[in-house]
Amino acid sequence: MSARQHILNLWLRTIEKPQLKRADFKRARRSFEMKSRTFSRPPRDAVFAIKGVGGTAGSVPTLCVEKSDTGPLILYFHGGGYVFGSAHTHRALVAWVSHYTGLSAAIVSYRRAPESPFPTALLDAVIAYKFVRHSPRGIILGGDSAGGGIALALLGEITRLGLPQPLGTFVMSPLTDLSFSGDSFQANADVDAVLPVERAPELAQLYLDGADPKHPRASPLFADFAGAGPVWMTVSDQEILLDDTRRMADKLKSQGVDVTCKIENNLPHVWPLFKGYLPEAETTLRELAAWIRALSPRSGDS
Repeated sequence: MSARQHILNLWLRTIEKPQLKRADFKRARRSFEMKSRTFSRPPRDAVFAIKGVGGTAGSVPTLCVEKSDTGPLILYFHGGGYVFGSAHTHRALVAWVSHYTGLSAAIVSYRRAPESPFPTALLDAVIAYKFVRHSPRGIILGGDSAGGGIALALLGEITRLGLPQPLGTFVMSPLTDLSFSGDSFQANADVDAVLPVERAPELAQLYLDGADPKHPRASPLFADFAGAGPVWMTVSDQEILLDDTRRMADKLKSQGVDVTCKIENNLPHVWPLFKGYLPEAETTLRELAAWIRALSPRSGDS
C-alpha cells in the first residue's frame, strides 16, 4: 500500500463517509460537485464541449472530450448512486481515459432520481446509444458505480433489442444489484472507506420509486448478455460492492462473454477518480487504456 493510499483511505473513512451517511441528497449533490474539483484535474490539453445527442425520442446532453476522429467513441455514464454526480464531477476521470487512449469521449448527462426515477436514466442511455451507434468508428461503453450499472444495463438492452454491439464495455466498482444481496454488502460494511451501507437502500428507493430491485433493467446482474461484446471490470476487495463485480463477472462468463475482471487490494470506491494524487489510480487507468486499445484495430493501426 502506498503512503498516499493509506492517507486517502483514512480521510475518506473518518471525514467523507460519515458526512455521506448524514447528508440529504441535495447536500450530497452540492458537496460532490465542489469536492470533485480537488479529486483530479484533467490533462492540460483536454478540450471539452457540450453537445446534445438524440433524435425523435428526445435529446440527451453530453459533455464531450474531443480527441481523435479516427478511433472509437467512448460513451460514459457517471456514478453517484443515480441521485448525485454529473458529467462535470467525472470530466477529469474521463479526460484521462481519453488522454491515455487517444479517443474522444462523451459523458452522458442522464436524468437523475428522485426527480426522474427508474427507468429514466436507462432510457436516456438508450437514446444516446441509438444516436451514436452508426458511427463507423465503433462505440465503447464505460461507467463507474451507478454509472457502471447503467452501462451494463444498457449492454443488456442492446443485446435484448438486437442492436449493434459496442466494441467493448468497461466498468469501475459497478452497482449491479439493487437488492443488495451480495455477501460483501454486509461483510465489508466497516472496511469500505467511502460507501455507508445504511444509506444504500434509501438511495435505491429514490431511484426505483417502487420498482422491483431485481428488474434486469435496474439491476444488470439479472439481465441476459448472451452474445454481448467484451467487458472489463475492476473493484477493490474492501468495497461493499465487491460481490456486485464478482457475481457480474461470473454471470457474464457463464453466458459466453469475454470478461477481464481485476480485483485490487485496499483501494477506495472508484479510486481512479483520485488520479493526480493516488498512484494506483494512474496504474488502473493505464491498464484500462491498454485493454481499450486492444479491442479493435483503429484507423492507421496495423
